[in-house]
Amino acid sequence: MNLADAARRWASVWQRAWNERDVESIVALYADDAIFSSEPFREPFAGKSGVRRYVAGAFSEEESASARFSEPVVGEGRAAVAWWTTLVENGMPITLAGTSLLRFNDDGLVVEQWDAWNQLAGHRQAPEWWR
Repeated sequence: MNLADAARRWASVWQRAWNERDVESIVALYADDAIFSSEPFREPFAGKSGVRRYVAGAFSEEESASARFSEPVVGEGRAAVAWWTTLVENGMPITLAGTSLLRFNDDGLVVEQWDAWNQLAGHRQAPEWWR
């Protein structure tokens, strides 16, 4: 699978699966030996089991997610995808906006993901230029 197709698939599956809280569809996007850094200063999660642990834990605190993912930017063997999500976390409405930097193997599975994001209290729609 080429890089652009792998990145589009990743964004499409994550968008649908986050909205539906579908952990296993997300886990299926990752290689067995993937490294997933969910935040710049956290220890990375290793392998499918690490991805599952992170995603299941996050989803257990969330409800009413409305995630949107941008068209990937592809080049130099990596892809970047911006995302914007409103949700309710532990009873509080929040907005998350971030970017995932991704590397894929030849099968189109993520081998490395590094996320940077920010959180805002309340729900805010993405700016017009982002859409």
